[in-house]
Amino acid sequence: MSTLQLSKFQRWVVLAIVSSALFLIVIDMTVLYAALPQLTYDLSASASEKLWIVNIYPLIISGLLPGLGTLGDRLGHKKLFVSGLFVFGLASLIAAYAPSPLILIIARTLLAVGAAMMMPATLSIIRTTFSNERERSIAIGVWASVSCIGAGIGPLIGGFLLEHFWWGSVFLINIPIVILAMILAIFFIPNLKGQSNKKWDFIGSVQIMICLVAFVYAIKEIGKRESSIIVIVSAILLGAIALMLFLRRQNKQTEPLIDFTLFKDSRFTTGVITALLSSFALIGMELIVTQRLQLVLGYSPLEAGLFIVFTPIASFISGILIGFILHRIDIIKVQWICLFVSGIGMGAFLLFHNDSIYLQMASLLILGAGLGGAMTSASNSIMINAPIEKAGMAASIEEVSFELGSTLSITILGSLSSFIYTISLVLPEGLTVSPVVRDSLDEAIIEAEKLPDVAGAALIELAKTSYDKSYVIVLATATLVLWIAAFIIRGVSRRTRSQAIR
Repeated sequence: MSTLQLSKFQRWVVLAIVSSALFLIVIDMTVLYAALPQLTYDLSASASEKLWIVNIYPLIISGLLPGLGTLGDRLGHKKLFVSGLFVFGLASLIAAYAPSPLILIIARTLLAVGAAMMMPATLSIIRTTFSNERERSIAIGVWASVSCIGAGIGPLIGGFLLEHFWWGSVFLINIPIVILAMILAIFFIPNLKGQSNKKWDFIGSVQIMICLVAFVYAIKEIGKRESSIIVIVSAILLGAIALMLFLRRQNKQTEPLIDFTLFKDSRFTTGVITALLSSFALIGMELIVTQRLQLVLGYSPLEAGLFIVFTPIASFISGILIGFILHRIDIIKVQWICLFVSGIGMGAFLLFHNDSIYLQMASLLILGAGLGGAMTSASNSIMINAPIEKAGMAASIEEVSFELGSTLSITILGSLSSFIYTISLVLPEGLTVSPVVRDSLDEAIIEAEKLPDVAGAALIELAKTSYDKSYVIVLATATLVLWIAAFIIRGVSRRTRSQAIR
């Protein structure tokens, strides 16, 4: 595989096409956050179903990315990209009119398949389209910035649509963009031939997906009100066996799904860590903040989306600015500084969460600026430090990092939030209610509607207080994760510099 010689106009049109597809993929990660309370009510979704509706999407993407990234190297990334657009559009139509939580979960699974087909192709197409180092850094900066703003603006778009339409509209808006992107992709993205002799390891892809699903299911079970030790242990064992089989298989493959020698480059490895933990902090924060704004503070979905829009705006701007200068500065240093700044923003937001709205907005701006720079430097660090013939593999590893970070965030921080909420909710004697009120705040609110006014109001107040306790714990955890990651990568940066001096 080689870089393409295209006109400047065509190069930037290609970037616009793949960025628009990425925008849809990332938006579908967070667009449901604003819709969750209404969706939960309309479909009578349980707390577990609600988490699966959100989590099945990044989970399936993470499992499929290693295999589909390599498949793109074999078949050609344009072919996989256009096919993924078609699957994504079809799944969006099914999701928009889903009559039950189960159908919506199935549709979200299909959405994830389409997204996993497109995602490695977006970065691989950029990697092969831009041969100039400065242009490539800017292009990847734009790509990362689109990823940031897509994740952040999802709740805002969801909130706007819910002000005027039903919750299914958050999926329906994908379809016209998919159609336009498909037409432009066919005409503008060149047909760069794949490596037809390259093997595709379908079994390995299934093994890693089973591993991820099993571990995530175990974490979800731990966070349940009445968890089963047997289920937890069984899921962990299944995940461990699948992981062991995957690693053994990769070591025997002449062309593995994941070439672990790539991780010998410290810049590649720190890029993966930065991508994973940036996504972990951002997605977890957005999920719990949008829920608190609506369920505790009474914001509308649109108001909740507007509240956190400062984070993606700052991410978008800082990502592009970092892209312009990244080819001239130490990329690992940029990563740890940006993660540390993100931690300051997250910590300040926690400190001021009951304070002036202006202090909260300033905190979100700092958080967004740090995350935008971190994600841009992470994407560049991964893609530039991998051989061009392994562009699909590198892109899949990069995107697995982001998607796995999102999945772990929703799973770990979501389960932590549920656990703290459950143990904090102490009901007064004599108040007889369904045990589901201990599962989530929105279920407590639904249950309160069945009670007399005074009892219902008391239940809601107790549930909101418990949720606020979980809110503080989750934000504090996300802050610590960012700072610990910054110090780890700072240590790697120092070690890399000292080795270079020797």
